[in-house]
Amino acid sequence: MNKPISRRDFLKLAGGAVVTAAGVGMLPQFLRKTLAPHQVTAASAAGEHDLFFAGTDGWISLHGPANPPYYPDPYADATAGLTTYVFGFRNLTGLDPAADSLQVAGQKNHAQHNAPLFWLDQFDPAAPKDFKLLLTNLGLAQRPDLVDSHTLHWHGFRNVIPYFDGEPTGSISVPTGEYFTYVYRPHDPGTYMYHCHVEDVEHVHMGMTGIVFVRALQNKYGNGAGAPVARANGGAASAPLGYAYNDGVAVSDPTSTAYDREYTMFLSEVWNQAHWNDAHIQDTDWSLYKADFSLLNGRVYPDTLAPNGGGRDSVSNDLIPPAGRPDLQWQPHTSLVECNAGDKVLLRFANLGFREAAMTFDGLNVKVVGRDATPMRGFGPDGSTRNGVDTSYMTDTLLIGAGEGYDVIFTAPPHSGAGYDTYMLYNRRFTQDPSHGQATEIHVYAAGALPLATAPGNAVPNA
Repeated sequence: MNKPISRRDFLKLAGGAVVTAAGVGMLPQFLRKTLAPHQVTAASAAGEHDLFFAGTDGWISLHGPANPPYYPDPYADATAGLTTYVFGFRNLTGLDPAADSLQVAGQKNHAQHNAPLFWLDQFDPAAPKDFKLLLTNLGLAQRPDLVDSHTLHWHGFRNVIPYFDGEPTGSISVPTGEYFTYVYRPHDPGTYMYHCHVEDVEHVHMGMTGIVFVRALQNKYGNGAGAPVARANGGAASAPLGYAYNDGVAVSDPTSTAYDREYTMFLSEVWNQAHWNDAHIQDTDWSLYKADFSLLNGRVYPDTLAPNGGGRDSVSNDLIPPAGRPDLQWQPHTSLVECNAGDKVLLRFANLGFREAAMTFDGLNVKVVGRDATPMRGFGPDGSTRNGVDTSYMTDTLLIGAGEGYDVIFTAPPHSGAGYDTYMLYNRRFTQDPSHGQATEIHVYAAGALPLATAPGNAVPNA
């Protein structure tokens, strides 16, 4: 006999995979009416997906003064240059959860920080396609006693229904060994971030955080005002790589958001004691929080200048370390910005640390064109489209609060001769030695010295 499921029963089930695996038949009637059929069926673990992520734990390398007993952690593999315990995500796209189950399980204790960078195109009503991300929970090798579920919460995403939101009291969370597929239709371009929302203060701080952005539909079609199809979508070599937003103006217009190169800048923090506590089965009093390290794309200066990692090994599926830096194997994303004189460079900032940062461009002014995935434009005559008064502004210091995202564009200044000119980008609000904080460099070469960009400058294949 089928027993009806109450709302309370459903919320109990939401922490497990029962509803996920069972599909529509297990859902209570009130949810069958709320969720469209394609949204429900897409949540099955066996469904097709665009990306496949795994949540687990691991170790990363941070360089700074000793802080015994918390840093470096004595449990870390010092021979590999590792110092700090983290939680995190891994990109396992290309592996089959069933056929490659041993390889999937083998990535336990191989988390990376920051979490995998990914991006997608704005939803196109003329060619509709949902974006699907499959998440599994591999458990924690260092803490098998800690059986937390994980979720993926797309911070700031406006269109998600509660079922796919990742906030565990109102949607599905993924227990150890289980799978869940998130389904999205990204209607709003801009820069976002994502994180686990289970025990969110702890899991965010421990490293289950990453950056995601949505490219504007204008990239695909251009516009009739003088913006061609972007190179990111097959446009001519003379076209911009892309547009930060659907600006509706010519490339030559001062309000254009066209860019030639783009980089992500993800801000996070490490409190040594909290990471040590999780590795050593100790409780943490978060009211005592302090940041011992401020990270940019998962590294501290000068490691931020080291190159990108080499992607994923085709046999082991482990990450390939940056050239000459085996200690940065699990921190694959550089923060070094390289461009030619005259290039328009888009920097996408997201802050999932707990403090406000003052990211300062030493010797450069940047134009703020977007904040929290919203273009810096007022509403136009129709009252719904942001094509009105230009509210962008120029600055040399970007104040970024916790949970905020910004899109800024600068035009690289002139340069001549061999080599490159260097401009510093750093957090002015260091509370620790800046030699191991949020800082990087912008290298400007002579016009035409670097080839055209085809992807974000710190994108790493399959990582």
